[in-house]
Amino acid sequence: MKTEIKYRQIFCKRLKEARLAKGLSQKKLGILAGIDEFVASTRINRYEKGIYEPNLETSGKLAEVLELPLAYFYAEDELVDLIVAYAKSCQDNATH
Repeated sequence: MKTEIKYRQIFCKRLKEARLAKGLSQKKLGILAGIDEFVASTRINRYEKGIYEPNLETSGKLAEVLELPLAYFYAEDELVDLIVAYAKSCQDNATH
């Protein structure tokens, strides 16, 4: 499998999982990430299906809304739990 396709599939899967875990609709996530409300649902749907790939800035905004590090959306499965745990630890330390 080509690397580009592999990472696009990882991104699609993780974006949808994170959105559902937060209880957000595609439209709400898009709006919170700064996407125009009239196309927000369609854009997020197309990102989740791998039809389009967001640029780095948009990916960063999506990660921020979902309260996850950007690396979460691209990391190999073996690393993703470590990335999330580390990010949570950093957030916890910042609030204390």
